[in-house]
Amino acid sequence: MRELKSWSYILLLLFSCSNSSSEKTEVRVNSDTSTEALSEASAQLPLNTIKLPPGFSIAVYAEVDNARQMALSPSGTLYIGNKDEDKVYAVRDSDGDFKADKRWVIASGLNMPNGVALKDGNLYIAEVNRILRIRNIESKLNNPGEPEVVYDKFPTETHHGWKYIAFGPDGKLYVPVGAPCNICEPKPIYAAIHRMNADGSGPELFASGIRNTVGFTWHPETKNIWFTDNGRDSMGDELPPCEVNTAPKAGMHFGYPYCHGGTIKDPEFGDKRSCSDFTAPAQNMAPHSAPLGLKFYTGTQFPAGYKNKLFVAEHGSWNRSRSAGFNGYRISLLTIDGNTSLGYETFANGWLGPDNLKYWGRPVDVLFLPDGSMLVSDDQAGVVYRISYKG
Repeated sequence: MRELKSWSYILLLLFSCSNSSSEKTEVRVNSDTSTEALSEASAQLPLNTIKLPPGFSIAVYAEVDNARQMALSPSGTLYIGNKDEDKVYAVRDSDGDFKADKRWVIASGLNMPNGVALKDGNLYIAEVNRILRIRNIESKLNNPGEPEVVYDKFPTETHHGWKYIAFGPDGKLYVPVGAPCNICEPKPIYAAIHRMNADGSGPELFASGIRNTVGFTWHPETKNIWFTDNGRDSMGDELPPCEVNTAPKAGMHFGYPYCHGGTIKDPEFGDKRSCSDFTAPAQNMAPHSAPLGLKFYTGTQFPAGYKNKLFVAEHGSWNRSRSAGFNGYRISLLTIDGNTSLGYETFANGWLGPDNLKYWGRPVDVLFLPDGSMLVSDDQAGVVYRISYKG
């Protein structure tokens, strides 16, 4: 009888341990660390003030603090960096209603992680002085782990130090380094776009004379890079223009700090070089409008006339005088012919109030979903919008 009780006790212990182990394994595998991607907070945004062409509408897709650059995975996960905080986020529309319902913090404790890019299932993150990578990110959204360092030899200055990154048609990662000043003659590593292999090897200078680009993309047909550039400050309300440029080849120089807008000599450094020495902008934009992210439209949802046109997010001015009023705070549209722009127009505005002095939103980046609708990040309102068309 005593032996039977002993065996019963042993069996009970074994069953208990097995059960406990099974429960722990289940929690580890199925634990969902996501939070809700939408709340009532974004429902209070005055979207009715946004003016769009007929047939277009705008809605909030996700809430993300200080939403900056975006990257979309093949499975539909949207990754978003930020500049004023230390995190990278992911959001997902899991039920297909074109509103994100899950949000994850992918990484935190980072230094201005503005830039995000995807390649071969790996997420790349740009800090001020280094590029990080999280391998196989889609399989571990709930527990991404610590990113690995791919490259860490960029300058540490935070003035224009935040970065936009993207992989080009050549498979290389393109990374800008902004000027560490408003206007100066910096070392060659600054005021430039660089590129490297996906593993961080083979870094090289691609283009120079670029004060601060926070957005670039490639033409769907020519495969040439197109990028924005923010003009210098302290030349007045109307000078110099911001720029959209294109570089059909490596080694081109776009004028900073000697020449602005293709023809305007810099008051401090303009006598050192002639504007004819440099590549002029494809399109001069409004002064101080701060164009950032840009993408060519290749979808089919929008009317046919939008095909291969270039959408540009203008973040908006911060240092124009009250008498001049702010400008930007809109999505612009450029018509491109080869390597030139035929002009630009406003596609969406209304984030800036009618007095041109108060704003509630600031567009940062644009990106297109597989259905052809457009996502727009807004670091002021802390959201990502979806703009769709229904004729």
